[in-house]
Amino acid sequence: MIKDRHKEVPASYLFLLKDNKILLQRRFNTGYMDGYYSVPAGHVDKGETFTQCAVREAKEEIGAELNLQDLKLAHIMHRFSGGEWGELGYRIDLFFTVEKWQGNIEIKEPEKCDDLKWFDLANLPENIIPYVATALENIKNKIIYSELGWKE
Repeated sequence: MIKDRHKEVPASYLFLLKDNKILLQRRFNTGYMDGYYSVPAGHVDKGETFTQCAVREAKEEIGAELNLQDLKLAHIMHRFSGGEWGELGYRIDLFFTVEKWQGNIEIKEPEKCDDLKWFDLANLPENIIPYVATALENIKNKIIYSELGWKE
């Protein structure tokens, strides 16, 4: 008998850090959490690794060119984002930090992002995507793994 297993959606998130600040971008016109700040991120494409995804998304979204060896895995979150997503509600999110990059940081997808700015880590905006804020707090507390949204 074959078990019915759920399929997680893999995604990479990138925390660019500089002088005790983090780069955040405000979502716009995406249909998901518009008006909230997040970080460069995206779903891992078929045949792509989590780190390759983070490098690709950084270039596509903000023009940053990264070296794979500069990425540091900071947190893993196994998340259930809700039944309304069906099978797509099961998520595995890897959060990377990076402190070195090349290129000019700017909005590269103005149809999806309407603000890009550095925020002091001690003074984040209230309208940050909650699970991104949770991951950042876990990183500050050196918690490498968390589970979010699951029923107990």
